[in-house]
Amino acid sequence: MTPFQPDASGPLQGVVVLDLSRLVAGNMLSLQLADFGAEVIKVEDPGKGDPLRDWKIAGKSFFWKAYARNKKSLTLDLRKEQGRKLLRALVDQAHVLIENYRPGTLEKMGIGPDVLQTSNPKLIVVRISGWGQTGPYAGKPGFGTLVEGMSGFAAKTGFADREPVLPPTALADMIAGLYGMAATMTALREVEVKGGKGQVIDLSLLEAMHSVVGADAAGYRATGHMPKRLGSRSNTASPRNVFKTRDGRWISVSGSMQSMAERLYTMIGRADMIKDPRFATNSARLANTDEAEKPIREYIASKDFDECLALFENAEVTAAPVYDIDQFVDDVHVREREVVIEVPDEEVGQVTMHNILPRLSVTPGVLRLPAPALGQHTAEILARIGVGEDALEKFAAEGII
Repeated sequence: MTPFQPDASGPLQGVVVLDLSRLVAGNMLSLQLADFGAEVIKVEDPGKGDPLRDWKIAGKSFFWKAYARNKKSLTLDLRKEQGRKLLRALVDQAHVLIENYRPGTLEKMGIGPDVLQTSNPKLIVVRISGWGQTGPYAGKPGFGTLVEGMSGFAAKTGFADREPVLPPTALADMIAGLYGMAATMTALREVEVKGGKGQVIDLSLLEAMHSVVGADAAGYRATGHMPKRLGSRSNTASPRNVFKTRDGRWISVSGSMQSMAERLYTMIGRADMIKDPRFATNSARLANTDEAEKPIREYIASKDFDECLALFENAEVTAAPVYDIDQFVDDVHVREREVVIEVPDEEVGQVTMHNILPRLSVTPGVLRLPAPALGQHTAEILARIGVGEDALEKFAAEGII
């Protein structure tokens, strides 16, 4: 079990982040900062908290436990002037503020970037939204599901004779959060290394999601061709698919480089295909994918899972198992590299979650704090701006904290 190290530091030690966001994208962004030493303060509604707390498995908030690790919780009712006043005082001591309200909301509350950066000109404000801060759709509600549909991603996912498929995870939010981490670090460098001002980061889930769709837009503009849904196949490389073994399990195979395709066909006893004009090049195989895959499908169907994987590994063919999550967490490589870790938890004993990544050789991230209870650090944080015990009791009675 990986223990917490509350006194450990990290390369981002000293960076203070106020995270006003809710659900996934902002939490993914602030998680990366927190894992590498930034002090991330989750600003949550009193009595409610981040809705991510309500995403439960077997009645437990495992999403919160995984994505709120290394963070602190402060409750503030920003609908009340006193709550906003306390926030403004904290902003003056912060380096980054993250929010994902509908565009214009902070301005209506009197705490827009123009106000906050007046007193703290080096503040970086990350504004996460579905559609962006400008444009005809800026004011519309925006969730990851909607942009996964609109971005072109769902239309190319699934099989041609069936409906488009949305990802089963909050993919748009996750991608946007990672973009947000990179943008935040870029903005911090402008301030800390170049002595520049803070800035506003306009982080749109739609744009983040579309960026991973590939070159489909370029291809369409150039050719007028609309790519079809291909299931597990690819528009760019062949062979590439999942294949069923004799004992009913699945293996993924990729021949995305010519040398790998040649090695694969040679290994299954079909080196003759490399000389066949229909299969000799990647472009030719893409035009004849059914026939290109047929001998691979037949070969894998004739072998049991373990036997087939061993043969491919010995031949250095690019193939890998298709795992369920139980098989993944028990895989020898996953265990050896500690891709997932077990961390102590007061509620359930221990929680399995993804490890800190990326892996840095000199300044790695550290597991310092478990995900906080709602408002756990309110007194500690407000004490920094002179809020004493009497004021805390008054604010609590008034529902401000």
